[in-house]
Amino acid sequence: MKKSLLLVASTAILFAACQSNANKTAEGTDNKMSDSTRMENKAERNKKIIMASYDAMGSHNVNDMLKDCSADCVDYGDGSMPPIKGKDSIAKMLNTMMSAFPDYKGSDLKYVADGDWVMVWGDWSGTWKGDFMGMKPTNKSFKMKDVDIFKLNDAGQIVEHHNVQSPNMMMMQVGAAMPGKMMPGKK
Repeated sequence: MKKSLLLVASTAILFAACQSNANKTAEGTDNKMSDSTRMENKAERNKKIIMASYDAMGSHNVNDMLKDCSADCVDYGDGSMPPIKGKDSIAKMLNTMMSAFPDYKGSDLKYVADGDWVMVWGDWSGTWKGDFMGMKPTNKSFKMKDVDIFKLNDAGQIVEHHNVQSPNMMMMQVGAAMPGKMMPGKK
């Protein structure tokens, strides 16, 4: 009888231990899934922030474009010129750009998000109608493909911007720079 009782007790303990490990494994899986879900939600949130910024760009509303930028955001461009540091400096540059190219727009935009990073690929066009960086307008148009790359922080603020296309491409098309030459003011 004691052996039977001992066998039943040890079987019950073994079964309880297996159940406990199964629960821990399931909890670990839930945590992994929730981390994955959190990353996906963060990526989707970040994509929506950038999409809203691009909607504001369509109406040339610089304040709305930058409403989700951190105060110390940095625009690195394509790396061919010094970075523009700070939200106010970026706003000044964008206002100058929008004044010089009043029909500046992006079309056929594709958005891709991965965690903190959002990329926007599309076609960009505009016509040079106003003074820009001390140069007089040519009334010529440009059209080019570009990719903009944004990094957002945990609070959903844009902290970095990079682009792939050199501004020289646009300036060549509007007659401000010759092929192989640098933009005016660039050494």
